[in-house]
Amino acid sequence: MKKWLSYSIIALLVIVLAACGAGSQSNSDKKTKQDTAQTSQAAFPVKVKDARDKEITLKKQPKKIVSLMPSNTEIVYALGLEKELVGVTSNDDYPKSVKKKAQVGDMNVNAEKVIALNPDLVLAHASSMGVSDEVFKQIESAGIPVFVVKDSTTFDTVYDSITQIGKLTGKTKEANQTIKDMKEKVASIEKKAKTISKEDRKKVWIEVSGAPEIYTTGKGTFMNEMLTMIGADNVAGSEKGWVKFSEEQVVKLNPDVIIATYDADKNEIMKRPAWSSMTAVKEGNIEKVDQNKINRLGPRIVDGLEDLAKAVYPEVYNK
Repeated sequence: MKKWLSYSIIALLVIVLAACGAGSQSNSDKKTKQDTAQTSQAAFPVKVKDARDKEITLKKQPKKIVSLMPSNTEIVYALGLEKELVGVTSNDDYPKSVKKKAQVGDMNVNAEKVIALNPDLVLAHASSMGVSDEVFKQIESAGIPVFVVKDSTTFDTVYDSITQIGKLTGKTKEANQTIKDMKEKVASIEKKAKTISKEDRKKVWIEVSGAPEIYTTGKGTFMNEMLTMIGADNVAGSEKGWVKFSEEQVVKLNPDVIIATYDADKNEIMKRPAWSSMTAVKEGNIEKVDQNKINRLGPRIVDGLEDLAKAVYPEVYNK
């Protein structure tokens, strides 16, 4: 009888201790969540200067965000803010779920639609300032803060944009991790670029629009920097910005590789009469890269860099 009573007492103690442990664990989880929430709140208010050199102040973490540029949208998703994103443009197509979001126009933004969504923050972009200044003013007059993200020309300025959006949305940790992941991928690509000898460096023609209005990219542009990073030479590198060329001018540059960043017809490029003697055409070195990866200056730009590297140097970057 005594032995049975002892076993009963021990069993009871085990149950009580287990319950206490569970309770302690539950309280610990609650405390962690509370600490996280308090840390997030402590980060606000925040003040960040935008592309207009205007200081934007947010008193609390935004719960509803509208993005007016696909690159901003991709940054917002990378920071884990899909639920907070309530409005985008019709140009947004990545990730696929973004198509379910309310649309507020294309490059021509409908201010009334933006205001109707009652966002806590609107992420605009410097590249659309010329056509959207009045729209920004209309949105701001409704008491909605508009942050204009700078137009990036280097990887460092892309990192800055991610940092700023992370600060504005209370996602600094996520922004830092995103940048870290991007930098690691870039470092891996640049390491391989160092194995390319001077004799093996390729001359590249990047075509951003086809005939009859043929345009390429010169120095001071993002794609020029990308070519340098992968160990290639831009045949139009002596020019500045976005430049129009004639077919005959390109022939004189005689690139080893042609990269099209639009929905190009490879056969059309191959059959241009003036280009038949060009090295890239004779050897069939004409490739297309996803224009969204290479043009949208957000987290996927490192994927665009890798795609470009593989298109120019498959023997180096496909290993």
